[in-house]
Amino acid sequence: MKKWRAIAFDLDDTLYPEAEYVRSGFRQVAAWIEGRLGTPAETTYRELEHLFHEGVRGNLFDLWLAAHDRANPSVISEMVQVYREHAPSIRPFPEVPKLLRGLRNRYQLGLLSDGTLAVQRRKLAALELSQWFQCVVFCDEWGREAWKPNVRCFLHLAESFGLSPGEVVYVGDNPSKDFLGARNAGLMTIWIRRPGLLYTHLEPMTPNHCPDLTLNSLDELPAVLEQAKLS
Repeated sequence: MKKWRAIAFDLDDTLYPEAEYVRSGFRQVAAWIEGRLGTPAETTYRELEHLFHEGVRGNLFDLWLAAHDRANPSVISEMVQVYREHAPSIRPFPEVPKLLRGLRNRYQLGLLSDGTLAVQRRKLAALELSQWFQCVVFCDEWGREAWKPNVRCFLHLAESFGLSPGEVVYVGDNPSKDFLGARNAGLMTIWIRRPGLLYTHLEPMTPNHCPDLTLNSLDELPAVLEQAKLS
C-alpha cells in the first residue's frame, strides 16, 4: 500500500491542447509570409492547417513553399524561427486550473516537459499555471540528449521534491516517450488518453512503454490518486 506524495505533469496535450499551439504558430507565420512573400495571411493559414490536418509534420513549411514554387532554405529557416519564437495564444484544458488547485492541497505538484527550452518556457508563461508547481523541469536545460525518455530529468524531478522516485506519479499523453523514462526511473505513470488529441491513436511500442494506468480524462485523476494503491 502506498500514498503518493507528488504528482508531476507533462505539458503538451496533457495540460493544454497542443494543436492550439500549432495553430497559434501558423497564424504568426502566415502574417509573416504576407509581409515577406505577399501571399494573403488567411490563405496561408488555411493551407498550413490543412497540411497539419493531413498528418504532415517535420517538413510542413518545406511542402508549403514547394507548392507555391518558393522553395528556399533561408525562407524555411525564417519561418521556423517565427514559429518557434512567437508568443503563443493558448489556454489550459478547462478543468486544469481547478484540478491543480485541488491537488495542491494534498500533494506536491510538478511539471516535466521536453522540447526546445525557450519554446516550452513561453508556453508555460502563456498558460499562467506556474503558480501551482513547486518544481518545474525542462529537460532541454541539459541538452537534447536529456529529452524523454532519458531518465535524467525524472530522477532530478524526484530529487527536487525531496522524495524517492516511487513516491512520485507522472501524468502524460504520449506513449512513445512519456512512460518509458518515468518507469525506468521508478515513477508511477498515468496516461491521459483523451479522445481526439495528437497521440491518442498511438499504442505503446513495447511493454516497457506502457503506463501503469490509463484514464480517459484528467477529471478521473483525483479519485484514482486518493486510492491507497494503484493497480
